[in-house]
Amino acid sequence: MALAFLNKSRSFDAARNAVRFVGHDGMFHVLFFIEVGALAKSDAALQRTEPSETRWLLSFDALRNSIQDVAHKAYSYRRRALYTLTAADFR
Repeated sequence: MALAFLNKSRSFDAARNAVRFVGHDGMFHVLFFIEVGALAKSDAALQRTEPSETRWLLSFDALRNSIQDVAHKAYSYRRRALYTLTAADFR
């Protein structure tokens, strides 16, 4: 099966300093984290303002399609249950 993002929910994980979201491959859940550094790199508005949980989540929403494209690419290289996407993944 192919990776799909059926659930639009996401949450901020303060311990990881990342936004958490979930993909699905058939009946399997695939957990993704995107580090806030990757969001800040891709969102110029975040670079000019004080970041907050709300801003990180709004940035994720604005960049959702490109984030999911990178998540698909990471998953296609090696299928695992957990991924952490970093700024280096968004070249």
